[in-house]
Amino acid sequence: MNQAWGLQQLLTAMVVPPSPATAAASGHQADGLLAAVPPTRRSCRTIAVAGGKGGVGKSTVAVNLGVALAGAGHETILLDADTGLANVDVLLGLSPPQHIGHMLDGECTLESLLTPAPGGLQIVPSGSGARRLAQLDNNQLAAIIRAFDDLPQPPEYLLVDTAAGLSDSVTMFAAAAAEVILVVCDEPASLTDAYGLAKVLSRDFGVRRLRMVANMVRNEGDARLLHQKLARVSDRFLDVAMEFSGWIPHDERLRQAIKRQAAVVEMWPSSPSARAFKKLAESVDKWIEPGRAGLDRISFFGGRDGPAGGKPG
Repeated sequence: MNQAWGLQQLLTAMVVPPSPATAAASGHQADGLLAAVPPTRRSCRTIAVAGGKGGVGKSTVAVNLGVALAGAGHETILLDADTGLANVDVLLGLSPPQHIGHMLDGECTLESLLTPAPGGLQIVPSGSGARRLAQLDNNQLAAIIRAFDDLPQPPEYLLVDTAAGLSDSVTMFAAAAAEVILVVCDEPASLTDAYGLAKVLSRDFGVRRLRMVANMVRNEGDARLLHQKLARVSDRFLDVAMEFSGWIPHDERLRQAIKRQAAVVEMWPSSPSARAFKKLAESVDKWIEPGRAGLDRISFFGGRDGPAGGKPG
């Protein structure tokens, strides 16, 4: 029961008005009780950025979307969830002294891992080239997800940059988010692997909506054509809605920003790709939060226990 509410009800029920001295004392007690009640935790929009296939620009999309959201005034954290081949820190020119492995070993907390990045973004770095981190079991993956419950206050947005492929790491982190962005480029393997990931998330984790972002395309027409190809097959064979959520054009400035280890939205904010990332951030801010009632899978900021994985299959 909320202590402050209970005290208010008790005071309201009193028939005899208290004396000034008693009222002052009661006021001090109420102040003390209110101070003891923790502030209400705001909700956090959690978005996984996935792709199935490597090389589709998934991490680049996650980094620039995160910087764009932060630059728009939203408190944003980006989790590098590629625990074996992390590269978010590399893309931003950062050298964090610790990573998720240190947290799992009890050497630090998630909060202490938060690393300032350009534009006001904060990242949770992961390790690269560490075989142990590439082979985390489901309990360790669940521990990373649950660690976010310990943050004093959730951010407005948590972006999760997943690894490539269909490993337990990819599916668990993606399914733990409220939204999943599938980054797709104009290659047959990209579409095939995106469909494979959609199939696993839908069948084994009960994900019912995915959002596709076309990357490295010439124009919106090509982007929507890619979406039609993916949506056609997913509508036919999967119980999942595949929504078109944006596109990022081929842009030499973006390639140069990657080489300079910087976000294009910071380095060249007027470039075509930077404008596209900002537009994507604006649309993300207007997405309607999906209902999560009845879901028994573990989730970021879920605040409750759940199974470490999906249904066997």
